[in-house]
Amino acid sequence: MTSDLLRLTVLGSATPYASVDNPCSGYLVAGGGTRVWMDAGSGTLAQLQRYVRLDGLDAIWLSHLHADHSADLLTAYYAALYADVRLPAPIPLYGPPGTADRLAHFLTNTSARSPVEAAFDVHELYDGHRARVGSLTLTSRAVAHGIPAFAVRVDAPGGSLVYSGDTAPCPALTELAAGCDVLLCEAESDRPPADGEERVHHTPEDAGDTASAAGAGRLIVTHVGRALTPAGAVARAASRFAGPVAHADPGTAFPIP
Repeated sequence: MTSDLLRLTVLGSATPYASVDNPCSGYLVAGGGTRVWMDAGSGTLAQLQRYVRLDGLDAIWLSHLHADHSADLLTAYYAALYADVRLPAPIPLYGPPGTADRLAHFLTNTSARSPVEAAFDVHELYDGHRARVGSLTLTSRAVAHGIPAFAVRVDAPGGSLVYSGDTAPCPALTELAAGCDVLLCEAESDRPPADGEERVHHTPEDAGDTASAAGAGRLIVTHVGRALTPAGAVARAASRFAGPVAHADPGTAFPIP
């Protein structure tokens, strides 16, 4: 029986490489019969299949093209075209500019370009991009990660989720997350960068500040760096945010709201 309830399932949240028991960044967002694979980091395709096959997806959304957020698209390509998956049509794939060419560059082994578009119907994101995917509305904003990178807001009839992708604190993320039920926010950095260095990630305190400024109902910290522990990141974020705070443990399903 299909649930109308918006639900976030954590496929993985490790960075910058998968752990024995935790793949890299990837999430399944589902509601009203619609299913979106949100980021495709190393190891997440295997976990995705616990819940849905590739040919059961309605879309894929990528925050940026670093490997810990996108690498499993490479094996998803082979699954979609050369294995037991039978796609009725290419899977809609929303990603940063250049996504199709980046995939093709890696996957092409002869003089003929690999047919990436036979597996994925690629739509390039831009600041303010909006897409209707089944019962869900996906709104993307450009964020501050030193390369083209995006955050997304998922709105459904019963709730709203905002995912930061990888980013430093920035007004676009705070605006996107305004009044959301759940903010899924990265907390990669143990401390801010030294003076003069570009800021490209949140600390746990930053994640708490972003959630507070946005008026989010709940904060889930993810992409916690190797210098931190999940429990430590949760405690530090909670020192700056009065609402509930949790860690994106792999395999956990969060109903929204």
